[in-house]
Amino acid sequence: MFSYVNKSIREKFIENGKLVTVNKDGIPVEKEDDVSAFISILGPVPLPIMIRNKEVTFSWFPFVRRVQLNHVLNAANKVKHGKEENFRELIQTNMSVNSLLASPGFLENSNPPVRVHSCCMTGDIFGSLRCECGSQLDSAFEYAFKEDGAVIYMSGHEGRGIGLWAKAMTYLLQDEGQDTYEANISLNLPEDSRDFTDAAVILRYLLKEKPIRLLSNNPLKLDHLEKAGQSVTEVIPLVTGVGQHNIKYMKSKKSKGHMLPELD
Repeated sequence: MFSYVNKSIREKFIENGKLVTVNKDGIPVEKEDDVSAFISILGPVPLPIMIRNKEVTFSWFPFVRRVQLNHVLNAANKVKHGKEENFRELIQTNMSVNSLLASPGFLENSNPPVRVHSCCMTGDIFGSLRCECGSQLDSAFEYAFKEDGAVIYMSGHEGRGIGLWAKAMTYLLQDEGQDTYEANISLNLPEDSRDFTDAAVILRYLLKEKPIRLLSNNPLKLDHLEKAGQSVTEVIPLVTGVGQHNIKYMKSKKSKGHMLPELD
């Protein structure tokens, strides 16, 4: 976000095509302050990744909602001569920065596979077996590498949108016998508050209206993507990481319409 503090850096990125702002249809807007501006996209940033002991350079496109970016810009305008209080406000400003990671052949693929993955610190980073998220993310990167696809990582979706702190509370409630959805409701929170619209917007920008094959078991993702204008030709189930620690969790998701096989 420090590029927004230095206007000359921001302007250089824009001039070099490394920073673009698009509307809800994924079409670039001429001015950053355009009323139709929806998300800002940075990149591509080369990102070497190890997949099954093979180094593969993906293209990383971080993207952020303009409403959040504007909040940072307003804070940045208050920073004068490194004043400590304003600078601290700026670096503590919270932005949900999402990411699209594209394999080398993604942009040329006429119908690429795409995984839209909701962040899960416990599964993706800690390796928790209480969910299948970590295993799904690994499988998605392997699939993207083999089939010239991409992974979209939605950073603000922890716990189906309730955040890490509340998610930890739901785990304790689940240990008392509630299922994952009941636990959210016990905290007076929605069962699922995620929104996948931004994923559709960046796909429409990068793929220029080409369709995708969606790697997902969740019908909500398909619904959000199609309502936001992204065509999906096929939904490919991604069933992996099922075990004794998450079987009840998986059955709960199946009861809510997730495309999962019979589980025992």
